[in-house]
Amino acid sequence: MQHALIVAHPNPRSFVASLAIAYGEAAESLGHKTIMRDLYGMAFDPCLKADEIPSSSGFAPRDDIVAERLVIEDTDVFALFYPFWLNAPPAMLKGYLDRVFGMGFAYGKGRDGNEPLLGGRKLISFTASGAPADWVRRTGAWEAVRTLFDEHFAAVCGLAIADHIHFGGVVPGIRGDVVARHQQAVRDAVARQFGPH
Repeated sequence: MQHALIVAHPNPRSFVASLAIAYGEAAESLGHKTIMRDLYGMAFDPCLKADEIPSSSGFAPRDDIVAERLVIEDTDVFALFYPFWLNAPPAMLKGYLDRVFGMGFAYGKGRDGNEPLLGGRKLISFTASGAPADWVRRTGAWEAVRTLFDEHFAAVCGLAIADHIHFGGVVPGIRGDVVARHQQAVRDAVARQFGPH
């Protein structure tokens, strides 16, 4: 099984990045392959260009998107790692999904509209916020993210949602033992979702 770890945080030593590292270690311990996609580290361009938008005159993905799709085309599990900023995912992640998971890769033209092209694959997400998780839920942010970045995105692509685990109250200077506990929760989720049953 191959996992694409898509990380949207500008600090490679961030709490969010540490979750991706723990995920990768857990998946590889199961004999799975992982591909790390550090969007900021790659200097990924999240800005969708006018000629990338499907229209009656056609469209063509740019070379960087063609190359990225080749890297992740054999992925079985797309694992998203991102913080909540202003109670929403970073623009970098939205731009990556807009450009990479567009027409011809994640969905295509069907007889009755767009049809998903990534059926049989899975989506799992790990998110973090400085605000406590119960506050994120009370404000509606959790439901909004789950609706748009889990349910809608998965349905458009044909992905099955494996899980979405959120860590609230993550602040600068978080204690090492708390980080380790959260990393273990990520490892446990990988074992539960993708280990032998």
